[in-house]
Amino acid sequence: MRRLAARGAAGDAGEVAAPAADSSDSAQGRSPSPWRLIDLCAIWDAGVYLPSAARNGASSGVARRRLNEAEKLSSVREAQLKRLEVTRPRVLGSREWGRVPRMARQPPPPWVHAAFLLCLLSLGGAIEIPMDLTQPPTITKQSVKDHIVDPRDNILIECEAKGNPAPSFHWTRNSRFFNIAKDPRVSMRRRSGTLVIDFRSGGRPEEYEGEYQCFARNKFGTALSNRIRLQVSKSPLWPKENLDPVVVQEGAPLTLQCNPPPGLPSPVIFWMSSSMEPITQDKRVSQGHNGDLYFSNVMLQDMQTDYSCNARFHFTHTIQQKNPFTLKVLTTRGVAERTPSFMYPQGTASSQMVLRGMDLLLECIASGVPTPDIAWYKKGGDLPSDKAKFENFNKALRITNVSEEDSGEYFCLASNKMGSIRHTISVRVKAAPYWLDEPKNLILAPGEDGRLVCRANGNPKPTVQWMVNGEPLQSAPPNPNREVAGDTIIFRDTQISSRAVYQCNTSNEHGYLLANAFVSVLDVPPRMLSPRNQLIRVILYNRTRLDCPFFGSPIPTLRWFKNGQGSNLDGGNYHVYENGSLEIKMIRKEDQGIYTCVATNILGKAENQVRLEVKDPTRIYRMPEDQVAKRGTTVQLECRVKHDPSLKLTVSWLKDDEPLYIGNRMKKEDDSLTIFGVAERDQGSYTCVASTELDQDLAKAYLTVLGNCRCSPWQ
Repeated sequence: MRRLAARGAAGDAGEVAAPAADSSDSAQGRSPSPWRLIDLCAIWDAGVYLPSAARNGASSGVARRRLNEAEKLSSVREAQLKRLEVTRPRVLGSREWGRVPRMARQPPPPWVHAAFLLCLLSLGGAIEIPMDLTQPPTITKQSVKDHIVDPRDNILIECEAKGNPAPSFHWTRNSRFFNIAKDPRVSMRRRSGTLVIDFRSGGRPEEYEGEYQCFARNKFGTALSNRIRLQVSKSPLWPKENLDPVVVQEGAPLTLQCNPPPGLPSPVIFWMSSSMEPITQDKRVSQGHNGDLYFSNVMLQDMQTDYSCNARFHFTHTIQQKNPFTLKVLTTRGVAERTPSFMYPQGTASSQMVLRGMDLLLECIASGVPTPDIAWYKKGGDLPSDKAKFENFNKALRITNVSEEDSGEYFCLASNKMGSIRHTISVRVKAAPYWLDEPKNLILAPGEDGRLVCRANGNPKPTVQWMVNGEPLQSAPPNPNREVAGDTIIFRDTQISSRAVYQCNTSNEHGYLLANAFVSVLDVPPRMLSPRNQLIRVILYNRTRLDCPFFGSPIPTLRWFKNGQGSNLDGGNYHVYENGSLEIKMIRKEDQGIYTCVATNILGKAENQVRLEVKDPTRIYRMPEDQVAKRGTTVQLECRVKHDPSLKLTVSWLKDDEPLYIGNRMKKEDDSLTIFGVAERDQGSYTCVASTELDQDLAKAYLTVLGNCRCSPWQ
């Protein structure tokens, strides 16, 4: 018998209730709406405590048999769970029990991981202006900076923006106004800035290559997209050539050059015979990163096939094959053993530059008899074990997500029994600009002060250029309330006329970053943005979050209270995030109640309520046992469950991790599964799944079917 425990998506997110009325009810004196169910993006910690495991010996044995399926989670999710994982003493009455084990869980589907990350990111996010209030444009979607398109399709260059009033759009191409109306092939999607270039009536996509930039404008300002470099994918043909047989001495090194045509993006290179059989590669024969095929030493068996370089192009999914090489190996009496010598790179030293955040690939390919072994070292330190891996039979060293600490001298050592040589590679890490402090939208009340900050780093150090509404700041009309101090713009005694969209462009020779941040000047009393009277139901000992999205200008302060008590909730088991969400780190029975969030600024206050209900976890307390049965006999698998009586319980069964079909030889009851006239096809694992709308528990057992028995009419 094996025990699995899990909470499904509903258990991870809890269940949330909310009303039909909008959030303005309290401000207008209307009576509160009834509690109703809605969805809520929220964070819940991994696992549930098992109080029963600490209370009796039988349960502790059960706990030891639990299987933790969280190992199957993605590496990102595992890291999150480790940070959140805690074990706390449980106090029952006057006795303090020892550590209580966490539930093991079934891994959630990938969309749960994505939602978890998005919710984490949202906790510290900037407060947004509700769309019913006037505001400058904000770019919400755009094509990537290097936009490579398939020449067989229409071209799409994306640009979406929001604002109130809704923004209008125009484009530049190669820094000049792009007049869409003059080109019948080009159109702009309705209520969008996305360009569509249609080639159904002819035309060459290459004519539209260039650098595009989108401008979204309303009466409060102009937001800019990145500069989008449009390129059309290319799959050039391999030049025709006749290749003479390659004559080589047995034991000598050999390089067969590929020299693929320069496609866009670069093609994937691989070697095969002319009969499309893959070339076997090992530490003696292997393909280098440049696509060439290297033989550390040639053997007679290498004449048994020919060698053709193939290039696979991404967009067209076509494969081009170079004319094959044939080898003629000259034999001698015995092959002389030789000390290693480098085939790539040449000489004893070289240098390499890599950009921060990219992968560093170092390569050393050596000849020699016997075939040399390759080892890698870093001068003055160890290789970064967490992100370094060896490829191509140790001939390549890859370091992922390079940082400045990875610069320095690396060397590869090629050795065989005749001797060794080494090659030193000096690695320099440069960096395109990356954000230290990206400018964020600034929401001010009239007369307030504020600042926009644009800080970036890079190597070389990037320069910073400020623009306002797409024009250089130095060309804009003077503003006595605005002061520029390098990477910071300071606003004092801001007035309605100061509304605009500012752009910060920071660049060096390796790239650029462009950020939009608007300054909006509003006088708005606090308002709640979520439905009133939400109801959240959550499982005991979980972590949960109560959301209270709000807005106002000046930005309101927000406080939480429980059951109308006067003390503000923050600290200890509670944590309030910038966006107003209240996190309860470990739910207890006494946390049940009504929580009130109150947003206040000089213009007034607004409040909302969330009712939290705490439910007992679903537990399988008598689990199915592993069984061995003869054919034709009857088997019963138990599955007895405790659950919160206010939740609806569903018990189902899986066989070999697939839903079990309950045929006429099976009987499913609330607390067991009976199989009559056991047959060989019944052998396998059986999982009892006990589920409520908030959580689930699983227990697994294995049924082994033995021997022949003719005593059953079911056969």
